[in-house]
Amino acid sequence: MTDVTTTETATGFDALKGMGTAAAEDAAPREPQIDALGRAYSTGKRKNAIARVWVKRGTGKITVNGKDVAAYFARPVLQMMVAQPLNVADRATQYDVICTVEGSGLSGQAGAIRHGLSHALTHYEPELRKVLKPHGFLTRDSRVVERKKYGRAKARRSFQFSKR
Repeated sequence: MTDVTTTETATGFDALKGMGTAAAEDAAPREPQIDALGRAYSTGKRKNAIARVWVKRGTGKITVNGKDVAAYFARPVLQMMVAQPLNVADRATQYDVICTVEGSGLSGQAGAIRHGLSHALTHYEPELRKVLKPHGFLTRDSRVVERKKYGRAKARRSFQFSKR
């Protein structure tokens, strides 16, 4: 009987699998992705809303579809939701945010802006990823409305039963 031993070299995902998540992130430091005008861009999505977000150095002004955030989102909860990534990262007065959003309702649009703003901040300052990731701002919320099925009143609701 011969004892055959094979040596395999770990490449790609297998090489990173042995490393911890912190070591994997430190292995490849991210570069800032800033355009010629000094802005970082990202897209955020939530429900059926799509937000295009640009972040640049400024005084903390947030503009949504050409309006101030307080004029566009009347409810304070939605205004707070949009500004959450800036507040968590302690950058509320350091960046101007310009975004265009369409689709869905106001709640979905606020969630899309929050998602896009978080990604744009990580493009501007890659080290903010460690701050924003634990709060779940970089994860796309994939919940959408379930479609209506035939033979049903709504997605799952049945028609009212009648004995006679």
